[in-house]
This record gives sequence, C-alpha cells and structure tokens, in this order.
Amino acid sequence: MDKNLKTNSKDLGLLTRSEFISLGGLSVAGIFLFPFLSFTKNKTMEQQSTFDVIIVGGSYAGLSAAMSLGRSLRNVLIIDSGSPCNKQTPHSHNFITQDGEKPGVIAAKGKAQVLNYETVKFYNALVVSGTKTEKGFEVVTDSGEKFTAKKLVFATGIKDIMPDIGGFSECWGISVIHCPYCHGYEVRSMKTGLLANGERAFHLSPMIRNLTHELTIITNGKADFTNEQFNLLAKHQISVIENEVNEIIHENGNIKAVLFKDGSQHNFEALYAVVPFEQHCDLPVSLGCELTDFGHIKVDGFYQTTVEGVYACGDNTAMMRSVANAVSAGNMTGAMVNKALTDEHFL
Repeated sequence: MDKNLKTNSKDLGLLTRSEFISLGGLSVAGIFLFPFLSFTKNKTMEQQSTFDVIIVGGSYAGLSAAMSLGRSLRNVLIIDSGSPCNKQTPHSHNFITQDGEKPGVIAAKGKAQVLNYETVKFYNALVVSGTKTEKGFEVVTDSGEKFTAKKLVFATGIKDIMPDIGGFSECWGISVIHCPYCHGYEVRSMKTGLLANGERAFHLSPMIRNLTHELTIITNGKADFTNEQFNLLAKHQISVIENEVNEIIHENGNIKAVLFKDGSQHNFEALYAVVPFEQHCDLPVSLGCELTDFGHIKVDGFYQTTVEGVYACGDNTAMMRSVANAVSAGNMTGAMVNKALTDEHFL
C-alpha cells in the first residue's frame, strides 16, 4: 500500500489537489474502501493556518458547503473526525442519483470531487475548542494545532442516545430504523413494530401504516394515548403493547423478535424507534449559539446561528434527517457564507 494512504485518522495531514490526482488508481480504490482509507499525508498542516472559512464536519452537509465555497474561490479548511451518525447504515435512500448507495461511498465520492477545488483542504482531526477572535475565529484540534478563519461552519451532526435495551444499538440503522422516508420502502409489507409512545407514536403511525398492514406500537410501559387516539389506532388495526422491552433478539443486526420483561416475545422483521439525541459537538454552544426547544442549533433563513459569523447546517439544525436534506442545507450554507464574505469586502 502507498505510504501516503493512512488507515489511522490520528496520522493527521493534508493532501493537495495535485497529489490527490497523482494517486490515480489508488484514489479510485479509496472510494470503495472509505472510511477505512483516508487521503492524507503523514505531515502536519504547517503550510497554511489561516482560511476564509473553517468547516467543522466533513460529511454530506460539510462537503456540500465546501463545494459551494470552493467554486467561489474561497480558501476553505474542512476538519473531520471520521464519525458520521449513519456509519452503521448499510444503504442510503431517497437521494436521487444515489438511491441505494452505501453512505460511505457517497461521502467518499463527494470528498474526491470537493478536493478538485484547489482552495479546499481536508484535514482529519477532532476540533476540541473554538474561540472568537478580533478577526474571526480560532479552532484547536486534538493534536494541538490551531487554525483561524473569518467564518465558521458547523456541520457536525447529532448523536443518537441508545436506550438500555440489549441488542438495540447492534440493530440501529439496520433493522431498527428512525425514518419511514429513508428506510420504509425497504421494509414495506413486513411485520413491523414502532417503539414509541404518546404524540410521537401517533404522529408516525399513519405514515408507517401506509407502508405495512402489520403494525404494532410498543409503548415500553403504560400507553399515553387519548381515547380518541386509541379508537383511531384500533380502527386501522394497529395494536398496542404496553409491556416493557427487555431485549431485541437479532442476527447480525437483523431483528427477529422483541423480548419483553414479562417473558413474552413477539416476532418482528423491522422496528421503528424514536430515540433522544444530543449535539455531536458542544462547541457551538460554548461559542454562545442558542439551541431550539428540540435541541437543534438555532439558525435563520441564511443558516447563520445566533452568533454572528457562525453558521450551521445538516442534522444538527433540522428535524428531518436525510442525506438529501443535508446536502441541500450545506449547498445553501456555502452560498450564504460566500455572500457574507463578498458583502464585507465589497460594501
């Protein structure tokens, strides 16, 4: 293997556009091996430490923002720690031209295309701190390196909080799923469970019921439905189980059954679940960015946070989580950041 291809993201470094192209066939191979291979060189980024824009997070939203900015001739640094929230999901759906593709392959293709723009740099590292400066912002990585920029974009996603249920995390993103638009077609007509309660369960039920006639709501305790809601669920042959869940029985992440604490067991082929989340990165809050009541980073119509010069896009700002939406938000964010930089220089 070429010494310039590092499998450890801790071996930090930069790959320029010309060096990236010179890798030839290995570059193409890396697309299919992502995320195990990283196009980096074993050297520090001493060449450049000041940029127009620093993007924290190099998945779909971050790469999309970088492309908009690269096409606008902005000097951009993407810093990514290599931990996307969908890393366990086998296939991505509902994204035109990429429907059914592996998430890692989509990201690798995007990264390769973004690196065609000479003003865009990609750096494998974890940003551990960020501060406001007189001229913009400074971030520090886990290796101690410091970078500054006029604008800061957080495309850092969110982190799902797994419940204390055996087998749940092993199935998450495979057969325990969160979104009927992202995964519902693939599990259509299957015997399906919905692990949720109250308004959220009632909100999701019609969409899932549209995809399968075999739907059971698992409330994991006493059901929190009104009489009217119970009647509507019964009308559409949606049963409700109020027993507490003990374990998800599965084979290699593919659910077989739900085992309850009372010893009963019900077979399922798919299970939707509503789980809480937290911001994957706490730096926006430490910089003063406000969160919404739901826990997302608060942004305006231009994707600017409540801190001037700080932008956010992707899953960390939106209730609707999908690759397509992340790419769309990133594209718009890049354009808005470029507009802000242009206005500051021109006006």
